[in-house]
Amino acid sequence: MSEQHTEPVTDEPEPTPLSHPADGVPEVSVSPRQIGAAADLLAGGHGPFAVDAERASGFRYSNRAYLIQIRRAGAGTVLIDPVSAGEDSAALLRPVAEVLDEDEWILHAADQDLACLAEVGMWPKALYDTELAGRLAGFDRVNLAAMVQRLLGLGLAKGHGAADWSQRPLPADWLNYAALDVEVLIELREAVAAVLAEQGKTDWAAQEFNHLRVTDFATSTRRDRWRRTSGIHKVRDRRGMAAVRELWTVRDAIAARRDIAPGRILPDSAIIAAAVANPTTTGELLALPVFGGPRQRRSAATWLAALAAARDNPEPLENDESPSGPPTPSRWARRKPEAAARLEAARAALNAVSEQVNVPTENLLTPDLVRRLCWDWKATPQAEVVIEEFLAHGGARAWQRELTVRRLTQALGNADD
Repeated sequence: MSEQHTEPVTDEPEPTPLSHPADGVPEVSVSPRQIGAAADLLAGGHGPFAVDAERASGFRYSNRAYLIQIRRAGAGTVLIDPVSAGEDSAALLRPVAEVLDEDEWILHAADQDLACLAEVGMWPKALYDTELAGRLAGFDRVNLAAMVQRLLGLGLAKGHGAADWSQRPLPADWLNYAALDVEVLIELREAVAAVLAEQGKTDWAAQEFNHLRVTDFATSTRRDRWRRTSGIHKVRDRRGMAAVRELWTVRDAIAARRDIAPGRILPDSAIIAAAVANPTTTGELLALPVFGGPRQRRSAATWLAALAAARDNPEPLENDESPSGPPTPSRWARRKPEAAARLEAARAALNAVSEQVNVPTENLLTPDLVRRLCWDWKATPQAEVVIEEFLAHGGARAWQRELTVRRLTQALGNADD
């Protein structure tokens, strides 16, 4: 593929406001009869389906869909409530799922919605992700509003994506926003596909979309999720790390049981404060920020028990042989300086490829895969073959390996020298 060139900067005209769906906001389908009618309406249309889902992230523990929006040429838009009818959601939505199996789905940021759609029995046989397409095209902003403005010249109304979509009834302006999310998704797909075709990246996109489609999001959850607690860098000892682990685990169980977002049970900042202070009495715990509130006072015994369990079972700060992967790169220079040198060389090589083809480095190869390669690498005369096999086993697509294997082989060889 020929080298890509940055587009010249031009003065963009003001976007045409898109504040309401052209055909108005449809009635929400709730009952089996209404959902069956929505399926019939979609079946009467033609071409791909624009699909979106609204969840209640930040409010609920579950990742379930509380509203599903679908649009198809010749059919218009349908809004479906998969929860209020009180029936098995997958059975309730089966007529819609059968229609959706007829053609391609178009989603924006598909990885955010595929899991919750799978929970209700919906899965695409073909997929097009407009956000991922924008990344491959080298766009600096790939949120839906930015891409719609850039490619279609339209300005979407401000949204309610972070709202609590589990509440009922849903406000009229929320439903308006939800319908707009799929209003121009079909046109956006056509526009960004034309850009990718001009750049010679159509096949790259097809490989990415198929990889997304076959990904099992239910089993791709990272191990040791508690290590991602915000502020964990403030914890300096094994006992403190164990405290984070125990508090996080107890909080997660409570959140799952009550279907409330974990941060609403106990914020990360409170977990870190308790891990650092190591309170052993109710008075010491309640003197910490957040824990002095009435809700946390009632749960003081629960949190103190978690902290006591942590003292009995300290957590290693890092385990180089942990199945969750190598340690954080900031520790490499001290623990394994040769791996740190390889990682620096690999990142420089990937940055060069990124600039050449105008694709973000994280879309060339996942950072975790690059770190694993550099940490475990052992020099070999068959380096290029070994790297090719390693990347393929790690899920790298053919187009990614074609661009990166030779560059990584050279980079790792130079670092070892």
